[in-house]
Amino acid sequence: MAVRRIGLTGGIGSGKSTVASLLAGCGATLIDADAIARQVTAPGGAAVQEIARHFGDAFITAQGAMDREQMRQLVFHDPAARQRLEAVIHPLVRQETLRQVGQAERAAKGGLACIVIDIPLLVESGRWRQQVDHVLVVDCLEATQIARVMARNGWTQEAVEKIMAGQASRAQRLAAADTCIYNDGLSLEALGLLVHQLATRFGL
Repeated sequence: MAVRRIGLTGGIGSGKSTVASLLAGCGATLIDADAIARQVTAPGGAAVQEIARHFGDAFITAQGAMDREQMRQLVFHDPAARQRLEAVIHPLVRQETLRQVGQAERAAKGGLACIVIDIPLLVESGRWRQQVDHVLVVDCLEATQIARVMARNGWTQEAVEKIMAGQASRAQRLAAADTCIYNDGLSLEALGLLVHQLATRFGL
């Protein structure tokens, strides 16, 4: 049995991280691009020096990490700054993600393995589609996304809508999906059941 790469994506507040955890609980190897992005911008991270060079030392904390809140404020108001930041971070995240995928594939030693790569910007990047065998999209109503993120992060509706405007639309994500989980109005138990059924299809 070959190794299967599942690209998991969904808009902010869709429940993508919950689905990722549930799939990991079913036995999938989970690789989290967001966690890698935090790693490369943490103290001593591979992106910190370049961020300081592009944006100045004011965007680096005393501990030597990227100042996430200050950077969030900047890119919220300046799309060009966001593009410059992504140009630094995304290649490093991609490189480390693929390194971890290769490591997981070698660990499978030719047996059955399901690697779930949690990629928030899978559709937006345009480069990930050819790296995965199957795209799984977690979807919900935009109003649900806004309500969830406001409750979770304490952000204003405007802040959430601005982030959503910078992501692929629901229609674009659904067009890219091989499989979709509609995560609106579901209990955690019902979502878990859906994910378990899907995991069986993925050989887990």
